[in-house]
Amino acid sequence: MEQAQRLQRIPPYPFLEIAALKSRMIAEGREPIDFGIGDPDMPTPQFVIDALCEAARDPETHRYDESGFGTPGYKRAIADFAKRRFGVEVNPDGEIQSTIGAKEALAHIVWAYIDPGDVVLVPDPAYSVFKVQTSWCGGAAFPMPLAPENGFLPDLEAIPKAARQQAKMMFLNYPNNPTGAVAPLEYYERVTEFAHEYEMVIVQDAAYSEVYYDTADRPHSILEVEGAKDVAIEMHSLSKTFNMTGWRVGWAMGGAEHIKALSRAKSNVDSGTFMALQRAAAAALERYEEFAPQMQAEYRRRRDALIDGLQSLGCPIEPPRAAFYVWAPVPDGETSESFATKLLADCEVLVIPGAVYGACGEGFVRMSLTIKGEDKLGQIGQAIENMRDGGLCW
Repeated sequence: MEQAQRLQRIPPYPFLEIAALKSRMIAEGREPIDFGIGDPDMPTPQFVIDALCEAARDPETHRYDESGFGTPGYKRAIADFAKRRFGVEVNPDGEIQSTIGAKEALAHIVWAYIDPGDVVLVPDPAYSVFKVQTSWCGGAAFPMPLAPENGFLPDLEAIPKAARQQAKMMFLNYPNNPTGAVAPLEYYERVTEFAHEYEMVIVQDAAYSEVYYDTADRPHSILEVEGAKDVAIEMHSLSKTFNMTGWRVGWAMGGAEHIKALSRAKSNVDSGTFMALQRAAAAALERYEEFAPQMQAEYRRRRDALIDGLQSLGCPIEPPRAAFYVWAPVPDGETSESFATKLLADCEVLVIPGAVYGACGEGFVRMSLTIKGEDKLGQIGQAIENMRDGGLCW
């Protein structure tokens, strides 16, 4: 049976050699030091688990959440968090949508707005969902390069006039995966003006908004900008902030028109988030200020250890400002794939080639600070020693 054409439009995984090499190493009893997947390795806070257990015992949570947008308690907790954290006022009734994590919301917002032939401005390098979902809707993804010299922010003036005029949607992702960049509020102001001028929807993926290292770099919400609700929707997740990736719970907030469009798309695909999970998520947000500093301090320790180690090998890299990734340039003469392959084969260190995230990711590798094993700093130190012993330098 022939599969749908949309599946054929997904590019094959381009680094099968690395995946095959990892499998062979594991089969030989050699476990590489894995800086690959960005999945928090710390446990979900106990108070969140306790809240879920209590809520799951209530039969009222076992039914469908027929509101379509989320339970009142969860939406109220989101609105309170948005006010405390960003100084943003969002109406629980109409400007918030409960989601099954940020990923499904990013997909469904594309389906809510994009028709065949529509242009979507997509950052490069970027999370693959933006481009793949655009393709599945028959849209055309127009790349916006993220360059170091521009702080890994899209250069709005460099977007050709024809692409600006045709674009119906623009994706942003700050803090950024994979670069770790942060967008200043002034940039969101320019983006909001840009969206008003060219009549497009801004989709801001804010899944990493609470993974940052210094108060001066504390990420902003695009909704802090006056008039942003008219043109923007922002996706949030509890996955990274509270170590809840497997729980699949998050939310979208923004202008009522965009929330309504997202909800309409979702209602034809899923039946909402388990209400007990929504209660647990509300409990997490209510105690955000208590938990977040611990999480941030732990990632700061890991970031500093990895950056110091890479710099000791001559790597010209500055510490990322947010997210739990290190976006490291490869040595001269290497591609992202060849360098990742060499690290795995010669040093037993697994990283992700930057080209996986788009053409502009070439020349970099992504190293995640989420690491298996008990001794995280020991693993980082061992990886640096393995690179040094393997003769790697910049």
